[in-house]
Amino acid sequence: MCGIVGYVGPQSALDVVMAGLKRLEYRGYDSAGVAVLADGGLATAKRAGKLVNLDKELSEHPLPSAATGIGHTRWATHGGPTDANAHPHLDNAGRVAVVHNGIIENFAPLRAELTERGHELPSETDTEVVAHLLAEEYSACADLAEAMRLVCRRLEGAFTLVAVHADAPDVVVGARRNSPLVVGVGEGEYFLASDVAAFIAHTRDAVELGQDQVVELRRDGVRVTAFDGTPADVRSYHVDWDASAAEKAGYASFMLKEIAEQPKAVADTLLGRIDGSGTLSLDEVHIPPEVLREVDKVVVIACGTAYHAGLIAKYAIEHWTRIPCEVELASEFRYRDPILDQQTLVVAISQSGETMDTLMALRHAREQGARVLAICNTNGSTIPRESDAVLYTHAGPEVAVASTKAFLTQLVACYLVALYLGQVRGTKYGDEIGDVVRDLSGVSGAVERVLGTMDPVRELARSLAHKNTVLFLGRHVGHPVALEGALKLKELAYMHAEGFAAGELKHGPIALIEEDLPVVVVVPSPRGRSILHDKIVSNIQEIRARGARTIVIAEEGDEAVVPYADHLVRIPATPTLLQPLVATVPLQVFACELATARGNEVDQPRNLAKSVTVE
Repeated sequence: MCGIVGYVGPQSALDVVMAGLKRLEYRGYDSAGVAVLADGGLATAKRAGKLVNLDKELSEHPLPSAATGIGHTRWATHGGPTDANAHPHLDNAGRVAVVHNGIIENFAPLRAELTERGHELPSETDTEVVAHLLAEEYSACADLAEAMRLVCRRLEGAFTLVAVHADAPDVVVGARRNSPLVVGVGEGEYFLASDVAAFIAHTRDAVELGQDQVVELRRDGVRVTAFDGTPADVRSYHVDWDASAAEKAGYASFMLKEIAEQPKAVADTLLGRIDGSGTLSLDEVHIPPEVLREVDKVVVIACGTAYHAGLIAKYAIEHWTRIPCEVELASEFRYRDPILDQQTLVVAISQSGETMDTLMALRHAREQGARVLAICNTNGSTIPRESDAVLYTHAGPEVAVASTKAFLTQLVACYLVALYLGQVRGTKYGDEIGDVVRDLSGVSGAVERVLGTMDPVRELARSLAHKNTVLFLGRHVGHPVALEGALKLKELAYMHAEGFAAGELKHGPIALIEEDLPVVVVVPSPRGRSILHDKIVSNIQEIRARGARTIVIAEEGDEAVVPYADHLVRIPATPTLLQPLVATVPLQVFACELATARGNEVDQPRNLAKSVTVE
């Protein structure tokens, strides 16, 4: 959540910063602001609401031309989304400007100290204390980077900070702890941002910042130090997608574009994972095979959509490796005192690699001696860096807040992890792995076929736009698919939606069934799970007998469901464990179309943020 952009170089800083903020709108925000260094002083503008409000302010009251500037889109935590609470925040003299992602946990005592020393802090934010502390430290040392290091050593919590000072017109300073910040390296110009998307139009060369580091950007170079002032080692990398990948390319929304990109994303995530002999390889594995052979428990930690991917992973891991697997909500994980040891493998799933709940759960797991393998879509992000192994999904940039293509690629990655464990432990032979990978390779085409048959689903979604509730049922791997379908409808359509294990229907949820209530049922293959298939057909009969409108997702050739389906959505036949890759797609389209029919903004649902960097 929140977006940060900083720039120093020969271009118009305001133009670069505003363009960067627009590329970060997907992260979720409710106010925005900018500051530039010009004519020996600071000039700022900030407004509550969307960037269009800030654009209007800048057109009516233009800022002076400048080569150094910072900008921010804020998602309110401390204090409401008002002009006064929007970033940047200044010291009382108006010489320091600061933008901030995250939360300063000890801001209250710091604010009290500043007030006692005569500072006036008009906003309700935790951020404002940093501007005042920086002003005090800078007045003593006249070095903005050193002032930032001194201030950071006093702060508690998770934060990314970026600051400028009117007395240092060619300097931008940033700091990070538990919150993302990346440097863009251009020709005689440098960028700071919470996501490479902010500067991808200018450069694809980046430097990742580590934990508890301060970076100083000048037009002649970059210097990175730890909070204690010692020089820090950094890793440079090249971004393998360009600016056009983050544009809508003619689609009405990023979400529609990302749904359409899923066949390619699935295929790309499989590329290079297996050689001619059937041997799998992951991206960065620093866990020796002999250690993995001793693993006696796998724990998957994730949040939201990624958690649903983990629930599906459990079926594959246990089936292919015979290792017990638990799936935990990362936000609850460390608070229940989980039992972990050196024989535990923790799999952390996060699209952004910065999800704070997952990061803190990961750190707790490592403190207990467990090994951690990350599944992530963002190169250089914190979760992969702090893990023992990583498998990157190759979904490309996912801009819409509600996840679609990242979910499908997380599923592919989970299957690959399960196969890799089976390989090193000897529970899966090379030819067996090759068979599954071939099945996975065919899924890309199956998803393409599904996408080509979605017009009836869109028509159905529009016809249900007036409804208040939709229920989702599934069994086996279809249960997490039902949960994901319900989550997408909540996120996008702002309506009540619940997913249930179909076998639990008789234990309570059947009381919710009433006349014309839409119920989506994900039907398992009659070939792979015939007993479960027969049972869920009985569930469909039960709810239809009570007047519900049944929306049935079933594979091609399954005729047993036809008499009981008011609306039948066909998906290609796939192996049982892989069915979620095709069964989820109609639910994504359904939620997106229904939300659009209700007049909602599907790319930026209310109250949500793409990367949740507070716990």
